[in-house]
Amino acid sequence: MKLVIKNINKLVQTEETTRKWVAGSDMKTINYLEDAFIEIENGLISNFGTMEQWNGIDDWNNTQIIDAEDGMVFPSYCDSHTHLVHASTREDEWIERIKGTSYKEIADNGGGILNSAKKLQETSFEDLLNQAKDRLKKVIQSGTGAIEIKSGYGLTLESELKILRVIKELKNSSPVTIKATLLAAHALPLEFKGRKDEYLDLIIDKLLPIVEQEGLADYIDIFCEEGYFSVSDLNRLLIAGKKHGLQAKTHVNQFTSLGGVKASVENGALSVDHLEIMSDQDMESLQGSSCMATFLPSCSFFLGIPYGPARELINKGLPLALASDYNPGSSPNWNMNLVTSLACIKMNLTPEEAINASTINSAYAMGISDKLGSIAIGKKANLFITKPMPSYGFMQYSFGENNIENIILNGKILNPNNE
Repeated sequence: MKLVIKNINKLVQTEETTRKWVAGSDMKTINYLEDAFIEIENGLISNFGTMEQWNGIDDWNNTQIIDAEDGMVFPSYCDSHTHLVHASTREDEWIERIKGTSYKEIADNGGGILNSAKKLQETSFEDLLNQAKDRLKKVIQSGTGAIEIKSGYGLTLESELKILRVIKELKNSSPVTIKATLLAAHALPLEFKGRKDEYLDLIIDKLLPIVEQEGLADYIDIFCEEGYFSVSDLNRLLIAGKKHGLQAKTHVNQFTSLGGVKASVENGALSVDHLEIMSDQDMESLQGSSCMATFLPSCSFFLGIPYGPARELINKGLPLALASDYNPGSSPNWNMNLVTSLACIKMNLTPEEAINASTINSAYAMGISDKLGSIAIGKKANLFITKPMPSYGFMQYSFGENNIENIILNGKILNPNNE
C-alpha cells in the first residue's frame, strides 16, 4: 500500500543528500519545499517534490491519499534523552523546592533518584509496563517518532533488569523507534553508601553480562557529577561497557564541570548530555570529535538552573541536539514542541536551529540519523502533519498550542489510540 500526502504548504527538513548532522552556521538553514507532496511505500519515503512535479496516482486500489489541506509536514522529533520508565511522580519534592529546599538537599535526605528507585523497586513488571505504555502514547501524540529510554531508577540488579525488560517490551509493541540505555550508575544506593567501588563491581561483573546476553541495551550511561560518580568512575564503567558492546552516552556538567566531557569523548561517547555548565576546555574537547552535545532545556526550566551555552557552541562551529530529559524529578515533560520553544526563548536558538537540533542532530545522538531525522528518499516515514500555520517557526512561537493534526509512523497514519 502506497501513502501519498498532497497539498503540503511546506515540506520541512528535506534532503537530497543525507547528512549525519548539521553543525555551526549550517544550523541556521532549513531546506523545505512549498506546495509539496510526499509518497511513502513499505514504511519508507519513496518520493517527494512540488505539486507541479507530482505525476498523480497509477494504482488507486493500492493508494491512500491524505490531503494536508495547506498544513506543513515535518520529520518526527527524535528525543534522545528520556527516563520514561519510572514508577510514580514526585510533585511533593517540587513543592518542597518551591518552599526553598534545594535539589541537592532533597537528594541528601533520601529524595530525588533514590526516592524514585524505592518506588520502582516496589512496582511490579506489569504495572511498570502499563504505566510506560500510557506515557508513550502521549509522547507519540506530541510528535515524537523516536525515543531513547534509560534505566537508572532501579539501582538494584533485579530492578535495573526490570526496567530494561520493560523497554524491550515497548520496543516490540510500539510503532515508535526506541533505543535503550543502561544507566545503573545514576546514583549510589543507600546500601552501598561508602562502598561505591563495590556497586560499580556489581554493575560490571553481574549486570553487564546479563544485559549483553539478553540484548537489553544499546548504550551505557553514567551520571558524572559531584556527589554521584567521578571521572575515574566514568572511565572504568565506559571501558567495561564497551567490552559488552555498549557505546557510551553520558550525563555530564549538570551542576559542575569535572572533566567528564573530555573523558566521554576519549571513550567514544555518542553524546554528552546536560551541559548546563561548560568550560572552555569542555568545548575544546568536542572540537573535531564525533560526539554530539545534547542540551535539555526543560530540565533547566523546571529546576531553575542555568541553560547550557548553546549559542556559544554553534558559534564555534559545533553541532548540538535537543532532548526532553523526561523524568519525574527534574523534567516532567515529554513534549518536544515545548523543548524547542524553550531553546528559542531561553537559549537564543532560531527556529531553524531548534528544528535541526531536535530532528537530524538528535537522531544522530541516538545513532539513527541514517534512518530518521529528515525527509529523504529511503528514510523511515516517521512524520507529522500540522494544522495550517503562517510559518514553520510558528511551532516554537506558539509554545502553548498543539499544532499537530496527524501522526505517521512507519508509513502508517495513526488513529487516536496510536494503533
